[in-house]
Amino acid sequence: MDSAQNGKTRAARRMIDGEKPEKSLSGKLLLLTILFVMLAEVLIFVPSVANMRMRWLEDRLRTAAAASLVVEGWEDMELPRPIQNDALMATGTKSIALKTHGMSRLIASTDMPHTVDQQYDLTSVSPFLAIHDAFATLFAGGDRVIRVYGPVEGDEMMIDVVMEEEPLYHAMLVYGRNVFFLSLLISFITAGLVFVAINSIMIRPIRRMTASMQAFSEEPSDPERIIEPRDNGDELGIAERHLEAMQRELQHTLKEQQHLADLGLAVSKINHDMRNILASAQLMSDRLAMVDDPVVKRFAPKLIRTMDRAAAYTREVLAYGRAQEAEPLRRRVQFDALVADVRDMLIVDPEINPLAAESDTPAPVDFVIDVPAGLELEADSEQLFRVIHNLCRNAIQALSAEGDDDPAIVRRVTVSARVEGGTATIEIDDTGPGMPPKARENLFTAFHGAARAGGTGLGLAIAHELIRAHGGTIELVDKPGSGTRFRIALPCQPEQTERPPADGTVQPIPLKQPGR
Repeated sequence: MDSAQNGKTRAARRMIDGEKPEKSLSGKLLLLTILFVMLAEVLIFVPSVANMRMRWLEDRLRTAAAASLVVEGWEDMELPRPIQNDALMATGTKSIALKTHGMSRLIASTDMPHTVDQQYDLTSVSPFLAIHDAFATLFAGGDRVIRVYGPVEGDEMMIDVVMEEEPLYHAMLVYGRNVFFLSLLISFITAGLVFVAINSIMIRPIRRMTASMQAFSEEPSDPERIIEPRDNGDELGIAERHLEAMQRELQHTLKEQQHLADLGLAVSKINHDMRNILASAQLMSDRLAMVDDPVVKRFAPKLIRTMDRAAAYTREVLAYGRAQEAEPLRRRVQFDALVADVRDMLIVDPEINPLAAESDTPAPVDFVIDVPAGLELEADSEQLFRVIHNLCRNAIQALSAEGDDDPAIVRRVTVSARVEGGTATIEIDDTGPGMPPKARENLFTAFHGAARAGGTGLGLAIAHELIRAHGGTIELVDKPGSGTRFRIALPCQPEQTERPPADGTVQPIPLKQPGR
């Protein structure tokens, strides 16, 4: 099994490492580095070739000036032709003129052209003009005749030469070729060093994270697929630690979902068979209702309603995996009677209220109904019953699990309600130990908001969902002292009218169950 998993991981890494160089991040980085270095060299080449041209022309002027100084003393004589030819050949010019102390003198000349294509004054040349002239020389191709003049040895001597541009053109081509190959060499060396550094610092950790994510996506339930972050503090190290935390959280979530899926399947199977059993029990309860016995006639209606609710719950459980809770069927409900049904079901149930079986009284937990007589709410009767039942059930279980049977301990659950401004406010208050902090943090989250050991937290999650379906809210309210208080707000309620009893007098419903 381990070898197969390691094989999948290696395969994922081979697939990542086997990417085409031009598509891989490292290949793109290498090409971009070469491109950027070449671009930088081009930006450097433009002023440098202009500067090279200026230096070349200045060298020609200095050479011509040196040749002119040799014959400076021959003021009244014309230089012999061999000497002129030697001077012109040494300077690579067609004519040399010298200007000193306001006087001009032609030193040497030969084969003078009829026209001069361009003149350049080297007295003061701006950088932009030098660049313009350099590219003009390159584009002209060396076929022009140019005149160049400028000072040498300060401002006392001016040298004026006429020359062909071809030697300058070839010198600039050689200079450009040398700069190009040097730039190319620098680019590759720089790109190689940057590539090695970036590949070690960034690319390899990124490939490692990519391989881990791909391997984890293939089998997220395998703990071996979780990345082991490196112990460093850079951004990639932080990203690896976050990736590890995310993978662990996702793995935990997937395990919970799988557990819930298995649980849901098991509940559906059990519920399917239980529905058949409840159908038979309903038939027997219907027959029981026909028995002519006062006690049976008193409890049979409650038993039938309980069986009907249980059967309805089984149908909802089977449908839960396919949809959410059904839309509430809102009708007017006598809330005091609904709460009385909840009380009668919970207060004597030994499974919910174990103190009831140990006590001589029917119910050692006071169940107080503080609801005005005739209070009517517009809601789904069954869904509202489930909400009140779940909240009161939790309260009674909390009161019954306090750990001792001291008669001085007050165990009371109070259900109160009022309608103001078209909004019904229902409160379920108990004198128990209160909600633990962990349960408060995940109050309405299934399987996380349980207030007692062994609880599932489903009751509060169901109550929250049903109240939201009614457009209302449910919240845990802080209260002085110990205990827990939930407050429910249901909007869009009708105006209340008192419901008179049969004798025409208005009486409130008893606040405690009969016999207390």
